[in-house]
Amino acid sequence: MLFNSIPFLVFLPIVFCLYWLVLNNKLTGQNLLLLIASYVFYGWWDYRFLGLIVLSTLVDFVVGLLMNRFHKEKIRKRLLWLSLLFNLGLLGVFKYFNFFIESWVEAIKYFGFKSDVSSLNIILPVGISFYTFQTLSYTIDVYNKKIKPTFNLIDFAAFVSFFPQLVAGPIERASQLLPQFKIKRTFDFTVVKSGIHLIVWGLFQKMVIADSCATYTNAIFSNYENLNSLSLLMGGFYFAFQIYGDFAGYSNLAIGIARMFGFNLMINFNYPYFSRDVAEFWRRWHISLTTWFRDYVYIPLGGSRGSKQQQIRNVFIVFFVSGLWHGANWTFLIWGGLHALFFTPLLVLNLNKKNTTTIVTNKGLPNPKEIIQIVGTFSLVSFSWIFFRSKNLSESFKYINGLFTNFNFKIEYLSIERYNIELLLLISVFLIIEWVNRNNEHPISGKLSYIKMTGIILMILVFGVYSDHQNFIYFQF
Repeated sequence: MLFNSIPFLVFLPIVFCLYWLVLNNKLTGQNLLLLIASYVFYGWWDYRFLGLIVLSTLVDFVVGLLMNRFHKEKIRKRLLWLSLLFNLGLLGVFKYFNFFIESWVEAIKYFGFKSDVSSLNIILPVGISFYTFQTLSYTIDVYNKKIKPTFNLIDFAAFVSFFPQLVAGPIERASQLLPQFKIKRTFDFTVVKSGIHLIVWGLFQKMVIADSCATYTNAIFSNYENLNSLSLLMGGFYFAFQIYGDFAGYSNLAIGIARMFGFNLMINFNYPYFSRDVAEFWRRWHISLTTWFRDYVYIPLGGSRGSKQQQIRNVFIVFFVSGLWHGANWTFLIWGGLHALFFTPLLVLNLNKKNTTTIVTNKGLPNPKEIIQIVGTFSLVSFSWIFFRSKNLSESFKYINGLFTNFNFKIEYLSIERYNIELLLLISVFLIIEWVNRNNEHPISGKLSYIKMTGIILMILVFGVYSDHQNFIYFQF
């Protein structure tokens, strides 16, 4: 069930009314309703995969209880490994089995051997990477005694399957989200209104910005062999805003919907394209995943405590794992490796924590140095998106080759779709809106919020009618 679909437009008000009008002040009933609603929401895609969520929930719930019962380190470590092997095993089978089989066949073919091994037609369950990492955060934190295990199965199951962020995040920590299922929630119109504002802004990012850019991105990447450098440059530019609008839009929708039910989810995007270096970009982009890898991979590896060589090793491991998390394709590994390369000079020069505050908080525009930094960072990130968007490495390298060799700057991409200039103006307006509101949670908050809401809703309705409806990109992860 998509957030920007008619079924969800019916589903959300029904759940909201039952939650606040029928079950108000009934904590167990509200949690049970959220659990049932979450299973309906997820089962709308394919009910067969509900079994995976239920199984993962039961395994980690029992592991948490057993960790609380047994105090011997040896037993508790075995229980942790049980959770890790089970969850990562599911992820490996459904997401990476075909990738490793196909890579093995290609590798032995390179050395002149043949193999009859064939891949299986395994369907990737929607959101498996997200809820797997969410449940792992619970068992790891219980093992490290950062949190106490829960004894309420309904609360834990609702935490694992919470429908606003089930299929594409934010990836919430058990320490932050699970306690919210245990406390009484009261209706607060101000909080609900802020949630609605986030929902509207998320729909604008998705339906107006991302889906409009998707039309051009798909056309350019589908015809890259016949296009010149300027066209290919615009393809990378459009995809940068497509994936940002798509994923940030989903995150804002998730956060806004959760607020309507009295829950606070972490901010997942913080105006990342205004970053002055790649390190700052990763503090502002997909924050829930970045901090997850920091806490559960980077720090356990030694983090920044060792030598520079060890720190660089840890950075490359984290970015390669992050690439693999995004998809079972060599393109994602290269994408992760590029970001590790971009990050390394900052680490070596001790500049990776330089830009930790909002840019130009006390003035309207950045200075020339800051503009160069922002444009440079955006260019590096956009270049790496080529690998992220391409179907395979061959397509990536051909695209890049055309980008740097076919210097015919005829504006031929205008013939792909009409209204290209209008889209560039739309993106420019979008950037101006974000820049002006870079100190706010989202652009609709503050003065004239109702006027802003009205204008944005009108744009959503217009673009919703005339633009192609696209699935959320991160559903495939």
